[in-house]
Order: sequence, then C-alpha cells, then structure tokens
Amino acid sequence: MIYWQIFLAFFIPGILGYGGGPASIPLVEKEVVGRYGWMDTQEFSEVLALGNSLPGPIATKMAGYIGYAEGGVLGAAVGLFGAVAPSLILMIALMAILFKYKDSREVKNISKVVKPVIAVLIGVMTLDFIVTSEASLGGIQTAFLMVVSFLMLEKWKLHPALVITLALLYGAITGIFIA
Repeated sequence: MIYWQIFLAFFIPGILGYGGGPASIPLVEKEVVGRYGWMDTQEFSEVLALGNSLPGPIATKMAGYIGYAEGGVLGAAVGLFGAVAPSLILMIALMAILFKYKDSREVKNISKVVKPVIAVLIGVMTLDFIVTSEASLGGIQTAFLMVVSFLMLEKWKLHPALVITLALLYGAITGIFIA
C-alpha cells in the first residue's frame, strides 16, 4: 500500500503541475505533508532546500528522497517513476499518434518546419558556447578545442563520448598546470 501511495504522491502533481518542478512543488507538499503526513512543513522545506542545491530537476530528486525515506530503495524507484510517468505516458501517446499518421501530408509538413528550427536553435546554442568558452579560456584555446574536436569527429570518426572525455581530460590537465 505504501508504494501505491508514494506513486500517487508524485504522479498526481506530475499531471497537474504544468510547467515542471517549480509548479508542482506546492502540489507535492500537499500530498506529502497534508494528505499522507510523511513530513511536517519544516522537514519538507529542508528537503526542498537540499533538492534545490543539487543539479537536475527538483521533482525527481524530491521523489527519490521522499520515496526512499518512506519505502527504501523500492520506494525511491516508485517515487521517481511516479514523478516521470505523466511525461512518459504523454510522450508515448504523442509518438503513437505521430507514427500512426507519419505518412500524412500534415505530419510531413510539420517535420519540414521543425527541422530548420532545431538547426537554428542548435546553432545559436553553439555560438553561445563559443562566446562563453572564448571569454573564459581565450580565443586560442577555444579555436584549438574546436579544430581538434572537429577532426576527431569528422576525419577520424571517433565516438562523441570519447571526444568529450578527451576534452575533459585536456581541461583537467591544463587546469592543473595553469593553477
């Protein structure tokens, strides 16, 4: 019974909390503090503060912590699933609809419009990364990393995860010597 309650405590706010974590926090509090009484308001605010201090979505961190506190490892897994299930269900339903109508003219037209928009968004993000990198590392380091990364990916066909790992190692090594 506790696992069903943990699931519902995070599933219901996930459905009703439009806008993600910050919008669902009061709903999670209503379930955790008001309905089930697992915590008082002070404890909940401490969990919220801890969750906000860590990277990543707040709702999933809170679901994992509160689920673990109430039901152990299985409770954490159930809470986490409850927090992501609404988005997961909606995504699967939308993908089913898209696959059903994938050959229709309307869906093909949507794809024609979305692909260039995604390309522009990725391009803008890349330019922002370049400007940020240039400001923190300098132009020479940024150009060096861009050229070497491009060669590794396109000429030598290295896996992107390996290129990222090598860039992290490069940053760690050069950071040690510069500091």
